Amino acid sequence: MSRIVQFAEYGTPGVLRVVDVLPPVPGPTQVRIAVRAAGVNPIDWKIVAGYMRELMPLELPAGVGSDVAGVVDAVGSEVTEWAVGDEVLGRSTTGSFADHALAESADIVRKPAGVAWEVAGSLAGAGGTAYAVLKKLDVKPGETLLIHAAAGGVGTFAVQIAKAQGVNVIGTASESNHEYLRSLGATPVTYGDGLLERVRAVAPEGVDAVLDASGRGEIPLSIELTGNPARVLTLVAFDAAGTGIQVHAGGAGSELGSALRELAALAAQDRLVVSISRTYPLTEAAAALSASTTGHGHGKLAVVP
Repeated sequence: MSRIVQFAEYGTPGVLRVVDVLPPVPGPTQVRIAVRAAGVNPIDWKIVAGYMRELMPLELPAGVGSDVAGVVDAVGSEVTEWAVGDEVLGRSTTGSFADHALAESADIVRKPAGVAWEVAGSLAGAGGTAYAVLKKLDVKPGETLLIHAAAGGVGTFAVQIAKAQGVNVIGTASESNHEYLRSLGATPVTYGDGLLERVRAVAPEGVDAVLDASGRGEIPLSIELTGNPARVLTLVAFDAAGTGIQVHAGGAGSELGSALRELAALAAQDRLVVSISRTYPLTEAAAALSASTTGHGHGKLAVVP
């Protein structure tokens, strides 16, 4: 048998249950992964709460989690690039808060030997999103990128990916996260009144692009700083679509494979810092999701079977 975290009704994380099931059988293009770690993302508790039911209709009971890292223990009939025993990371198609999860063979990459399971299992969601939106913003070496909520999940990845690409990064954050952002290579500025002037003080030659992961009303300021709404992208201010900025509602999308390869390479080179603030056993998955709802802290949470 195999354990999986499921919910049979929408609600708070308290609706989650650990259920014994038969191990899933991979389809022709899939692999089965013996899960070692599964990262927790805000989308997970939003799905459980029912906030995504129109965009992502589910047949209940349903599993939870999509970030995954583990060991391949079965392969589909058409899979040639993976073998039993391979250590992999990526995105699962079945709930990753489980002993076993299925993944499309194209949605995983090899786990670098020196990367911890908890880190490997936390790359695909926030990291993949960061990679995709930076590509949409078309940031180039030498340009200056402003990231709102730079110490958050996507922001942390975006800072490091952009820095690896030779981009200058300014990040808005609370004072308590300034030293953390400096350690990642970003120039921190504080939220609140006077933000426009503070950004101009550290970027007198201007800002080329803005990534908004905050949703605190910074869109007009961001457009003013760039002078071009097309180079402003938000992950959260969906009501700003009429301003001419880019609105990104998905994750990595078609960029997932490229994103995973880039993230794995950066992690292997110690150029990507992923702070794991806490891990939880399957039996405490509800506590993991509850912690994720607070939005506090810059460390990642992971479920470890």
